[in-house]
Amino acid sequence: MQATNEHPFDRLTPSFIMDAIETQGFYCDCRIFALNSYENRVYQIGIEDTDPLIAKFYRPERWTNQQIIEEHQFTQELAEQELPVVAPWQNDAGESLFDYQDFRFTLYPRKGGHAPELDNLEHLKVLGRLLGRIHLIGARTPFFDRPKLDSQTFGHQNVALIGEKFIPTDYRESYQSLTRDLLQMIDERFARLPNIRNIRTHGDCHSGNMLWRDGAPNFVDFDDARMAPAMQDLWMLLSGEQEQQRLQMEKILEGYHDFNDFNFQELQLIEPLRTLRIINYSAWLATRWDDPAFPRTFPWFNTLQYWGEHILELREQFSALQEPALSL
Repeated sequence: MQATNEHPFDRLTPSFIMDAIETQGFYCDCRIFALNSYENRVYQIGIEDTDPLIAKFYRPERWTNQQIIEEHQFTQELAEQELPVVAPWQNDAGESLFDYQDFRFTLYPRKGGHAPELDNLEHLKVLGRLLGRIHLIGARTPFFDRPKLDSQTFGHQNVALIGEKFIPTDYRESYQSLTRDLLQMIDERFARLPNIRNIRTHGDCHSGNMLWRDGAPNFVDFDDARMAPAMQDLWMLLSGEQEQQRLQMEKILEGYHDFNDFNFQELQLIEPLRTLRIINYSAWLATRWDDPAFPRTFPWFNTLQYWGEHILELREQFSALQEPALSL
């Protein structure tokens, strides 16, 4: 019987991990290195007489099997078009999602590299070119099982959760009032843009999910892939003041247009999408707080100081949403 204070990931001992990998015909050499991952658990596994593999053990109950398989099919489709994405390994039966004692896991080839330099305009052009190709393929067919990024799931539901269970009493009224105004502005912004198309996207396209090597990146970790506007994969490449962001976006779209058209109305979604991500991030930490890795890694979460700074960040977003959208 599982102890009440035990988390499912506690079962992932080295022996358990190696036993799972070896069900797929590999022989582990006992070298196991845990990689930075909090939503799932990811390890580099040494394999006898060949290169190491990357093993991802999925968080129970987050995705259905079909949602995971849809993600795998998307990355495999991209890889078949010779795009630099790290697609999961498949066995002889064409399977990429495996089960071992109630844990689902996937294996990947190991790829080296470092984060791209997002202040390097030429790096941004290369990323824009590749994202243009990814989105061209992503627009061919939709996800049927994976969710859509919208203000209801990333905004309203998360605000209700935080307001009910996590926000300290001292900040509850100001949080609820501020987020109500923010989400009203976001909903109105989306309503004014009916021609924005949702496509299959990476969904979490920050620099840590790109491994730069030999002048080009490998895109990794499509775990958050979902239906979303193309801008969802572009805005996280931006940084600095608006003039810097304008120069960066021009360079990104210079590369993007080599392969794909871009709907310039989506520039109006940069701050709404940024705001939704900020709200969703707090809710993500809150809903994962029973995982022992989270209190260890994010000890500042759920303190009075954290919530005060979070509300200040949301107020800054309120001001940003009232400013004219980025224009090129």
